[in-house]
Amino acid sequence: MPIVASELFKKAKKIEIATRRLVDERLAGQYHSVFKGRGLVFSDVRPYIAGDDVRSIDWNVSARMNAPHVKQFVEERDRTVNLMIDMSASGLFGTATLSKRELAAELAAMVAFSAIKNNDRVGLFLVTDKVERYVPPKKGRRHVMRVVSEILSFKPESRKTDLGAGLDFLGKIARRRSVVFLVSDFLSEGWDRPMRITAQRHELVPVVMADPVELMLPRVGLVQFEDLESGEVAEFDTNGWNAQAYRRRLAGQAAARDLVLRRMNLDTVMVRTDQPYVDALIAFFKARARRMAHG
Repeated sequence: MPIVASELFKKAKKIEIATRRLVDERLAGQYHSVFKGRGLVFSDVRPYIAGDDVRSIDWNVSARMNAPHVKQFVEERDRTVNLMIDMSASGLFGTATLSKRELAAELAAMVAFSAIKNNDRVGLFLVTDKVERYVPPKKGRRHVMRVVSEILSFKPESRKTDLGAGLDFLGKIARRRSVVFLVSDFLSEGWDRPMRITAQRHELVPVVMADPVELMLPRVGLVQFEDLESGEVAEFDTNGWNAQAYRRRLAGQAAARDLVLRRMNLDTVMVRTDQPYVDALIAFFKARARRMAHG
């Protein structure tokens, strides 16, 4: 059922209120520490204080003022954060408090508000088996609200997935190095090679979404399953002889996906529809900070 404008506004506003508070209290500083600016730029001069590095003395100003002054520098931000969201039909699935699509919107808002608080730009790619919507990077709260609303309200043409198509499109239009949060359940195939190529040019952060039923099929008897990408419907006995094989296949798919991501040596965020995603983001920032400190 389509989301009417008033419902969309309420959902987007609710997400804004929740995520901005969490960003202010817990995330903005951590984001700043792990996604550094492009360098330092001259800001001002101030009188020399004992203990200042003598190499920072501005000798011309010191001579004019007849007292030592030092140069001050600030971090040059203006980075770009690109959010690439998997909008295939599998994102509609959710057996907990959120669907994967809603989880993606909230998590994207969290990252976007962290970015704009640090004066960075935010861009958006909505991807199925092609890029169906591209929102160029901009700054500001209104832009972030547009990003959240796009994710919540967008009705994709295709139900299928091809993350490679999205990453190829990014490679053609994003000339400058950016931070790329790729949000998907990674249940499709063929994404590993495009991700390796993207990771050579950008700071790529895979965000893996999962629902508890996808991780461990519960024993609830006879149920109807619909493949959200193909539309096929089938009955399945979760207590039956083939249920254990299905559970093994689910576990195998997840293990194979996780192995490929580990081999890429990328900092990965793992989120679930039944668990607080902010905890996963904080864990990611802390792990990335430790890695940078020892790298």
